[in-house]
Amino acid sequence: MTMFNNNPIPLSKAKHIKYFMHHLNMIPSSLAHFDATRLTIAFFAISGLDILNGVDELSAAKKKEICDWIYSLQILPNNHEVDITKRCGFQGSNTLTYNENGERSSIPLYSCGHLAMTYTGIGSLVILGDDLSRVDRQACIQGVRALQQDDGSFCATLSGSENDMRFVYCAACICYMLDDWSGMDIEKTISYITRSMSYDYGIAPGPDLESHGGVTYCAVAALALMGKLNDVFTHKQLEGLKRWTIMRQVTGFQGRPNKQEDTCYSFWVGATLKLLGIFDMVDFDKNRDYVMSTQYATTGGFSKWPDSYADPMHTYLGLSGLSLMGEPGLSEMNAALNITQRAATHLKTVQNTWAS
Repeated sequence: MTMFNNNPIPLSKAKHIKYFMHHLNMIPSSLAHFDATRLTIAFFAISGLDILNGVDELSAAKKKEICDWIYSLQILPNNHEVDITKRCGFQGSNTLTYNENGERSSIPLYSCGHLAMTYTGIGSLVILGDDLSRVDRQACIQGVRALQQDDGSFCATLSGSENDMRFVYCAACICYMLDDWSGMDIEKTISYITRSMSYDYGIAPGPDLESHGGVTYCAVAALALMGKLNDVFTHKQLEGLKRWTIMRQVTGFQGRPNKQEDTCYSFWVGATLKLLGIFDMVDFDKNRDYVMSTQYATTGGFSKWPDSYADPMHTYLGLSGLSLMGEPGLSEMNAALNITQRAATHLKTVQNTWAS
């Protein structure tokens, strides 16, 4: 257990559990514009509850209801006739699945999986204790494969999106969780990652772009999931990467040089340091003080900056960053998958049933 300073600000655990429960039951009007990506909000809430050891606050009936809703977002091979195997995966919400009459939509352009939603969907099912028996693993992997670009990067969806390191990470998580790496050309992916290392040894969204803390996490974690983290960089590059990453701590962590600290980077950068094996170089007290300065102790939640609005993503990642430092009362995080170690262990149990 990590020891902090003598008078730490207490973690309002019960309030944070209530905050996540609220977001599972109803999206506030302030987040209405994220309706098409509702699954990511559910993931932040479900995984946040898991970090807080609060998943069992959800009844068995509620867990089943959430799992059934997630499965309703899965695009399966029998939904459409044209190029369906390229479209499989999970959507972010029912917004593009049902029409105004409540009937299932059949608009081919938009009825397709999204890498971030597939990752968070499968991750949420694992956290809730599901056995993934209703996931069409082969179809999901084919959907991932269809999104890899010639340069090794990934788009998010066939309906059109950017292609960058965020979706490389999502693709790696999906392949890892479904235990099938045929969803990507690994050598092309590794080439994209190594070519995205910048002059300062941080990693950018793509070649010749600016290094970024969240993107660096995506690249490092993807390599860790592949089992390639220690194989693709030279000693000089790896040491430079470690230096760039640890230099992102000011009090909390920033995403880029000369930027303000931000709660979420306590996980993005902290988990990168964990994967690189130098997390002990973090000043835990300063990092915790910053994260706790963004806590809403009375209503629950964490914000991006002090005196800003709380949101589910920063609440989840703030708790994740605290978990990495051994905050009492929080579950241990799996740094590469961005879920708890408890959930990652359940995933291994599920995968073992596939092998048998």
